[in-house]
Amino acid sequence: MYTFVDIFCGAGGLSYGFSQDSSFKLLMANDIDKDAIATYKTNHKNSKVICRAISDITNNEIKELGGIDIVIGGPPCQSYSTLGKRQMDSRALLFQEYLRFLKIAKPKVFVFENVVGLLSMQKGELFKNICREFEQLGYKIKYKILNAVDFGVPQNRERVFIFGSQINNQKDFCFPENKENPVSIAEALSDLPAIQSGENGDKIGYLFEANNKFLKFVRKSNRLTEHKSPMNNKKLIEIMQNLKDGQCKDDLPENIRPKSGYINTYAKMWWNLPAPTITRNFSTPSSSRCIHPRDSRALSIREGARLQSFPDNYVFCGSNTAKRLQIGNAVPPLVSIALAKSIKEFLD
Repeated sequence: MYTFVDIFCGAGGLSYGFSQDSSFKLLMANDIDKDAIATYKTNHKNSKVICRAISDITNNEIKELGGIDIVIGGPPCQSYSTLGKRQMDSRALLFQEYLRFLKIAKPKVFVFENVVGLLSMQKGELFKNICREFEQLGYKIKYKILNAVDFGVPQNRERVFIFGSQINNQKDFCFPENKENPVSIAEALSDLPAIQSGENGDKIGYLFEANNKFLKFVRKSNRLTEHKSPMNNKKLIEIMQNLKDGQCKDDLPENIRPKSGYINTYAKMWWNLPAPTITRNFSTPSSSRCIHPRDSRALSIREGARLQSFPDNYVFCGSNTAKRLQIGNAVPPLVSIALAKSIKEFLD
């Protein structure tokens, strides 16, 4: 059995694949977000969780965890994202706390996850420095950009993963290379009832039994929850109803066309294609392409979770805003399953 620790754990998406395999034992998970920690604890029963800034976890507390085989996690990505200001603020420097954890715990291997924008920060120098810091701790480094859509997630979502190992074995670590057929939004969401803006579909329930590989994975609940669309104003409802599949605000009649917003705002997704990258704004059409292509409304929390490949029995805690943040920041569970499998094969 291999022990692991999840730092910057969020809602537990990266932990999911490891926790589903009896070959791995969770020693501790940490995050500063109390709602995310509540979600983690609810879905990872009997786990030790620490709701505290990682900088406040003492060296002795880390040592007391005992032998740690694997450390997984990724510091907050907003500082590196191409959608943000891309500045070296206090969140960007949390990488130093990741390093401190490795120095003390001395795990055999680690997985570091972040947005692809990290590769181009400071003209690529930041990423080189990060890899150099890992190597100075004695780790052999490999990295790869993985797209969630290749692992059966109904979403195009690229993230960079760094794998480090102190094990001197003859076999190199191989990142998972699943090439699943792309799962469309229709395949992922069509069993959920059609609802209007502000309507709750939980009482309606599922429309039919799971009839494809993805639905068979996520349908781990007999009762539908969190399938309520946010209530929007009349003007936004009119905008959403006038858009056709895949259209954006520039396709609207001039009299209702928003005067501000990027090309991917006030835009419908494509029913027969995977979703674009899900962010914390997946229910805010003025901030992202998130209008339901069939129902002309913003996505429900359950739909956002589905597009991240969270099973329907995964419970999210906190306000609706907190739930969307947890979902948007998470590593899709189907990606974590593939990673856990590759790491187990390497360690075995």
